[in-house]
Parts: sequence; structure tokens; C-alpha cells
Amino acid sequence: MNQPLRHLDRLGVLIVLMLCASWGFNQVSAKIAMVDFPPTTLAALRSVGGAILLGAYAFWRYPDLLKRDGTLWAGILSGLAFGGEFVALFIGLQWTTASHGILFLYSAPFFVALGLPWITPNETMSRLQWIGLALSFVGVGLALGVSSGSRDMLIGDALSLLAGALWGVTTLIMKGTRLRLVPPEKTLLYQLVVSIFILGGFALWRGEVFPTHISLKAGLAFAYQTVWIVSVTFAIWFWMVQNYRAGELSAFTFLTPIFGVAAGHFIMGDEITPGFALAVGLVAAGILMVNWPAKKRA
Repeated sequence: MNQPLRHLDRLGVLIVLMLCASWGFNQVSAKIAMVDFPPTTLAALRSVGGAILLGAYAFWRYPDLLKRDGTLWAGILSGLAFGGEFVALFIGLQWTTASHGILFLYSAPFFVALGLPWITPNETMSRLQWIGLALSFVGVGLALGVSSGSRDMLIGDALSLLAGALWGVTTLIMKGTRLRLVPPEKTLLYQLVVSIFILGGFALWRGEVFPTHISLKAGLAFAYQTVWIVSVTFAIWFWMVQNYRAGELSAFTFLTPIFGVAAGHFIMGDEITPGFALAVGLVAAGILMVNWPAKKRA
């Protein structure tokens, strides 16, 4: 049954904060793993490992997971968007800075907000919520120390923006198709399996080779991404999308790069810009504005 969507409650806020913190640290773990793993090969292997682990659990919990339920084409389309997101981001980072890439990747909530009225009219964003999204986006930019770039960055910025759009598309596909009615593990399996072919093919095309030596640190970072990030947090995220209002939920993803910057500072010694405190305030204010109407109606 298609249950009515909930506004973010205390449980939902705690869960999404845990997800954002996990994903923020994942940016640091990816840098650690890529010392030994080529980038696209790392993403492909992560999808392979996640598909095996999640598949074992999903088939144990849902023995009839492969039954016909009208989700095949939506699942394939979701997987294409999922794999394309990582390819677009990887190519984009060859042309632009990491700060620009991450900032434009986290434009995803804007695309979700733009698409929601077409598929779920009851989730239309108010003017206050749009202002809140804009404040959070500005806050992310300040936290990452983004400055104006040259024309040479235009291609990379555009591809990173495309990655953000594709991330938003995966959320909209879940909300607007029969994928919203199936277990979140099945949706994630669609994405992982399809992305294996996309990312693996891209890695072969680029001539990447499997690493001959993997250090303990890189191996642990890879395990963190595969076991916790892909197999657990992504499935929890899809459950959240199925049960909570997507506009309010997506606003919290702006916290992920904030956590990423903090993790980079404390773990890898990356410098935090002077505007970091202001950035956190803007992100927090934006999230409050996005969710304030929900509190008033609760």
C-alpha cells in the first residue's frame, strides 16, 4: 500500500543527520582509497561488493524479490541515472576543482524541488522553502571555499551540475514510479547492478587497471564505502525517500559537504576557511526554513 508521506519528525531528523555525517566522511575515505584504487575502478568495485552484500540480505528477507511487479524499466532508468551521476562527476573533476564539483553535485535538492510538483503535487515547495534551499546552497559554497573560476572550469562545472541533476532524477524516479511501492533494497539493487556495467565499462575505456597492492588503510576505506555506505546507508536513504516528504528530506543533504569539510580537517589536516562558521549557520538556517512550514502544520 502507498502510505501518506510524513513530515520530518525527530526520528527522521536523527536518521538523516547520521546519513549526512556518514556520507561526509565518505569523501575522506574515498581520497584514502584512491591512493591505491583508480577512481572509476573503485566506484565499480564498490557497486559489485554492495550488490553482493545487499543482494544476500534482500533475498533472505524477501524470497520473492524477483517477482514481476512492473518496476523493471523504472529500475533500469534509475540505475542509468545512478551510474551516469558518478561518470559525470568523475569527468567533471578533471576540468574543475573539487570544491566546485562538490558544490554543484549538491544542487540535487533544487532539481528535486523543481520536479516534485509534476509527480507529487502535494509536495510543492513554498517561497520560504525555496529561500531556505538557496541559503543552504550558499552556505555549502562558503564552507568549501568556492571562489569564482575561469572559463576553463565551465565544462567541469556543467558536468558536475549534471551529476547533481542525475542525483535528483534518481529521487524523482523513486517518487514518481512503482519503485515507491517496493522494498528499498530492490531499488538499490537495480542501481548497483546497472552501475556496475556503466562504471566498469568506463574504467575499461579509460584503461584503468586493478591495483596490484592495496594497503591496510586503503582496504579499510574501501570496506567502509562498500559495507556501510553502499549496502546500508543507501538503503536507509531510499526508505527515507519512500516515507518522508522529499523536499524537506533533500534539504538536509546540504549538511553532507559540511561534514565532509570537517572530516577532512580533523582527519587529513585540510584547512577550514574562515567563513566555515558562517556557512554552518546558513545551512542550518536554510534547513530550518525548509522544514518550518511542516512544523507549523504539524
